[in-house]
Amino acid sequence: MSYVVLARKWRPMRFEDLVGQEHVARTLANAIAVGRVAHAFLFTGVRGVGKTTSARILAKALNCTRKPGSVAAGTDPGPTATPCLECSACLEIAAGSDLDVREIDGASYNGVDEVRKLQDALPYRPARDRYKIFIVDEVHMLSQSAWNAFLKTLEEPPPHVKFIFATTEVQKVPITILSRVQRFDFKLIPAQLIAQRLRYVVSEEKIAADDRAISILAREAAGSMRDAMSLLDQVIAWGGEELRGEDVARVLGVASHQVLYDIVGALIAGDPERCLGVVGELANQGYDIGHVARDLLKLLRDVVVARVCKAPDELLDLADDEKRDVSALAAKSDADDLLRLHQGFSQAFDEVVKSGQPRAALEMLLVRLARRPPLLPIDDLLGRLAGLERRLGAAGGQQRSAASPARGPSAGPALAEAPPLARPRPREPQTAPSAGARRDDEVPPAEPVLAPVTPIAPARARAEAASALEERLGVWREIIERLREARPELAAFLEHAVPLKLEPGTLALGWPKGSIFAGQASTKENMELLSRAAADQFGVATQVTFELDSAEAKSATTVAAQDSDAREQRVREAMAQARQHPRISEAMEILGARLKELKLANE
Repeated sequence: MSYVVLARKWRPMRFEDLVGQEHVARTLANAIAVGRVAHAFLFTGVRGVGKTTSARILAKALNCTRKPGSVAAGTDPGPTATPCLECSACLEIAAGSDLDVREIDGASYNGVDEVRKLQDALPYRPARDRYKIFIVDEVHMLSQSAWNAFLKTLEEPPPHVKFIFATTEVQKVPITILSRVQRFDFKLIPAQLIAQRLRYVVSEEKIAADDRAISILAREAAGSMRDAMSLLDQVIAWGGEELRGEDVARVLGVASHQVLYDIVGALIAGDPERCLGVVGELANQGYDIGHVARDLLKLLRDVVVARVCKAPDELLDLADDEKRDVSALAAKSDADDLLRLHQGFSQAFDEVVKSGQPRAALEMLLVRLARRPPLLPIDDLLGRLAGLERRLGAAGGQQRSAASPARGPSAGPALAEAPPLARPRPREPQTAPSAGARRDDEVPPAEPVLAPVTPIAPARARAEAASALEERLGVWREIIERLREARPELAAFLEHAVPLKLEPGTLALGWPKGSIFAGQASTKENMELLSRAAADQFGVATQVTFELDSAEAKSATTVAAQDSDAREQRVREAMAQARQHPRISEAMEILGARLKELKLANE
């Protein structure tokens, strides 16, 4: 005897056997029970969710004559919502050999001539059954002429005729047909219900299967019970009487549950190296990278749902152990960061799937997401940045006012200047002075004109302090550069700190009051990275301390301020050169334009 695939062997025979379509089963059963069965039905939904199966069950329910011997001869018990499955009508409908129940392929019988032949047979009563039933599969394939020929028949068919249409593309069915039928929309079957049905089937087939194997099959079915049964047939042919999750994943060419969670866990932790390692292993084993990306996107969605919902079980179509793993991943980060991961991945998902090099596209996407900078509240950030700009502007104004106008921006801090010595006025020819008289240009001995001595000491102190700060900033810049390659966002935060003490073994940083950068840089991980970088710089273990409300940090120069001043100077010089460029000056003169903004090429 030839083998019957599981999708046919375990096809539902009654309404109560339908999985995931309770709304359809209940409506049709109630309609039969109260005698309000329509003359035409339209079943629509994706492949493998039970449309044709439901049509056959409805045909059995309408034509069932009950078990042999259970009804008196010559009496008609009428339709029933629970067909017996033992009478000749039920058996022949299940086998597809009933003369009064015809299953028609809409793709093959799509012309107006076939519809007319069908209409010619409608007036004749059924040979044995209670109703003549026409099941038309893929009915959207009918031509426009065939639809037009159906209009009058569907509106007023003979009382012994029922039509059941099935389609996966209901949008192609004319509205004039939709208004003449009862429409039932079949839903995608949840993965948990598919998993329950698969467990029942493998137990009846005497096959051992672990939860991971069942979970992968249910996930790959994508809401289709027929697809799930077909995949189960495939993995049974490979694994025999025992199915394990790793083997099922290998046969189907999909990533296992644990591999996907490893990638998402590395994304959340900001570990691009781990992401690349896992993707490399998947590629070497021949997995479909596009399929892996699709599963990752779904997992990221589940993690976001688990993070933002207090009771996410109803929204997560996962097994219990997978729900626990998803909740554990969600607890490792906040909702905004997880949402940013999902948004970034979904925006680049099409590029990965459609790319000629999907592995490289997925790897670069994962690296970009793993190296994302930390999130800051936008309102808090704007307020603190405004305060920071005011403080930096005030500090910069004080420094510029203290500097000599003749000194360039890179000349360093200027010393306080002493008042100039008094110059003797030119002598004018005059008569000899009288005895005892003092000339007008003669400086009195008791009042020598000299530069004041008192400002020299504070000026020298300020110069020494500025020089020491310059030296510390130079060493501090070297430490920042050591961190920039490994953690660029941390280097950006530390550029706004003032090195109060910088020597082997000790690193003290000052921050202005309310600095947003201090909070980001003071995490345990960032402090450890900074300590290691300072130790590499000095050659000895270095302790790092933060002074969050430092008086010196309010006015001292930072690396960020130095870079900003240097950038402004370069822009000013570039603007001056641009205005002198003959092409630009000619364009400004002809068009009456002005040079509004200039961007440096290397920035």
